[in-house]
Amino acid sequence: MSAVGDRIELSSQEAFQELVERFRYQLQVHCYRMLGSYHEAEDLVQETFLRAWRARDQFEGRSSLRNWLYRIATNVCLNAIASNSKSRRLLPIAYGAPKRPDELPLGQRPTEIVWLEPYPDAALPDVADEAPGPEARYELLESVQLAFVAAIQQLPPRQRAVLLLRDVLGWSASETAELLESTVVSVNSALQRARASIDARTIGVAESDDAIQRELIDRYVTAWEASDIDGLVSLLREDAVLSMPPWEHWYRGRHVIGTFLEWGMRAGRRFRLLPTRANGQVAFGQYIWHAEQPEESFQAHALIVLTLDRDAISQVHVFLDKQLVTDCGLPLTIPA
Repeated sequence: MSAVGDRIELSSQEAFQELVERFRYQLQVHCYRMLGSYHEAEDLVQETFLRAWRARDQFEGRSSLRNWLYRIATNVCLNAIASNSKSRRLLPIAYGAPKRPDELPLGQRPTEIVWLEPYPDAALPDVADEAPGPEARYELLESVQLAFVAAIQQLPPRQRAVLLLRDVLGWSASETAELLESTVVSVNSALQRARASIDARTIGVAESDDAIQRELIDRYVTAWEASDIDGLVSLLREDAVLSMPPWEHWYRGRHVIGTFLEWGMRAGRRFRLLPTRANGQVAFGQYIWHAEQPEESFQAHALIVLTLDRDAISQVHVFLDKQLVTDCGLPLTIPA
């Protein structure tokens, strides 16, 4: 549909809704990258559509409807960040030093920290159909990996926006400058600083769907469901990390992680894993059964997201939130 056609049809609310719905998932993942929250991203897309409807008379068709919506969504995100001093979301590995084996997550969970959320792959398919601009540096799955999203949360908001617009969406410097009401020189300077910051951080290792990694995943599931600590540890990279948002605790190294798992998989607990994907990475819904609370089924407990490094696991992030399990289309319970 031409830009002129888009401009004409925006006068009808029904037609407007039909037009903008085509871009929902694309805008949602953009807002997610900006704020690091899947659930906030959903709300911000609704705010974007509301603002777009109110400003529909200002759409003159000089750019595509898609780019016009991205302009609105970016400003909605920047406003949301400016209005919330706790908007910078983190993974525990960016919050403090790793814990010792004897430092266990006991007591009350901290409430002042705002944690990064995973993003279900089920919300990604429609995004992949839209090719980024010619200046994009990152492919879709690279730009939603946990390590990448966590790294860009460390950037100042405008640098964050510049990096995403230029290197993920592939916008030109002039388009980005116009959106941010800035200059090309300022945008290029911000992009250079943002790239330097991102390049200094670990972005993660791309997965390959080969036989070695399929076997690795199968062994991981078997060991986890059997509470086989030695088996799990043998699959980890020597400097692997494990974190458990919303606990601030995280652990580094095979031995330390193994010691923690001995406590986490103590007697009276049984586990099941259901496969899914999040952030373009291997993920599992984790289900737990407690002997002291003998339900007839396993209860959703956490969403586990893995980072694979060739034939080993480099990161295990256990998000202790059963809503994240259902966000990935998995059930709340499974039969014992």
